[in-house]
Amino acid sequence: MSARILHNPRCTTSRKALELLREGGIEPEVVLYLKNPPSRSELTAMISDAGIDIRAAVRTRESLYTELGLASASDDELIDAMVEHPILIERPFVVTGKGTRLARPLERVREIL
Repeated sequence: MSARILHNPRCTTSRKALELLREGGIEPEVVLYLKNPPSRSELTAMISDAGIDIRAAVRTRESLYTELGLASASDDELIDAMVEHPILIERPFVVTGKGTRLARPLERVREIL
């Protein structure tokens, strides 16, 4: 099975998701999304495929979220902010042939393995 993970090695949940994939015998394509952020269309597709609301895909605890005044932002403004500032993208997103999940909680990844 092929898989891709939007990964931040500094994030415990992201590291655990990567470990879960590897324990399952899957060596995923690891995308360091802070260095190689997804395009607007890729991000929008992942959020849609994961079946989550755009707000669920935003790291609201990041100080930048408050600094940019995103609490009242529209969905389009949130997507634009995540594309411009990938630190705002919640992590990790995992994509397999069976679907896409935001691994929060981590167990959600098992749904697509």
